[in-house]
Amino acid sequence: MSATVAIRAARVRTRRRWSSAGWVLCAAGFGLLAVAMGWILLMVLLRGIGALTPTVFTEVTQGTGGGLLNAIEGTVVIGIGSMLLAVPFGVAAGLYAAQFSHTVFASVIRFLADVLVGVPSIVLGYFGYVTMVEGLGWNFSLAAACITIAILCLPYICRTTELALGQVPAAMQEAAYALGAGEGRVAFRIALPMALPGVLTGILLAFAISIGETAPLIYTAGWSSYLWTGAVVRSPVGYLTYAIWAFINEPFKAANELAYAAAFLVTFLVLLISIGARAALIRRR
Repeated sequence: MSATVAIRAARVRTRRRWSSAGWVLCAAGFGLLAVAMGWILLMVLLRGIGALTPTVFTEVTQGTGGGLLNAIEGTVVIGIGSMLLAVPFGVAAGLYAAQFSHTVFASVIRFLADVLVGVPSIVLGYFGYVTMVEGLGWNFSLAAACITIAILCLPYICRTTELALGQVPAAMQEAAYALGAGEGRVAFRIALPMALPGVLTGILLAFAISIGETAPLIYTAGWSSYLWTGAVVRSPVGYLTYAIWAFINEPFKAANELAYAAAFLVTFLVLLISIGARAALIRRR
C-alpha cells in the first residue's frame, strides 16, 4: 500500500514539475511577444506622430512629398468595398457549414476555407493581376483590388462565423424546431442573432487584415497620387501600405516622414479595429 502511495506521489510531483515548466515557457513566450509588440508600437508611435502634420490629411501625394489624403481615401474605399463583397458570401458559407455541419458540402467549405487561409497573399495578388488586370482588361483598378482582398478575407469570415454559430446552445434551436420553425427561421431568427457579436468580431478582424495588406494591392490597385475618381475599372487607387513600402527607402526626408506617418495610421487603424473586435467578443461572453 505504501509503495502505491509513493508511486502516486512521485507521479504527482513529476506532473507538477512538467506543469511548472510549461507555465514558465508560456510566460517566456508571452513576454517575448509583448516586448516585440511593444517595441514595434513604440517605434511607430515615436516616428509616426512626429511626421503627422495637417498636410498629411489635407493634401495628396506629390512625388516623394505632399500628403497622404489619396492613400487614406483609397485604403478606406478598398477596405469597405472588399467587405461589401466578402461579408455576404463569408457569413452565408459559415452559416451553412454550422447549420448543416454533417453534410459533404459543409466539409468541402471547411476544406476550401482552410486551404485559402494558407495561400500567400502575393499569390492572390498574382491571380488578380492575371485574371482581372490583364485577362479582363480592367488594368489597375478598384474593382480588381476589392475582389482580390475579398477573396483573401473570405475564409476568415467563414470560419469565425461557423465558430460563433457553434457556440449557440443546441437547446435553443431544438426548441424552435419543436415549435414548428423551419430551417430558415431557426438560422436567421435564432442562431445568427445570438452569434452576431462573434460574427462581427470576425468581420472586424477581416477588415483589419484588408487594411494591412500590400502585396495583393501592388498587383491589382497599382498606385495613384490623385484622389479616387469614382471609376471602378481602369483607374489605379492609392493606399497607405504602398506609401510605407515605396517611401521608406527613398533618400529624401519628406518621403521617409510620409512612410512613418502611413505606418502610424495603418497601425492605429488595425489596433483600433482589433480592440473593437475584442470588446465585442467580451460583451458577447
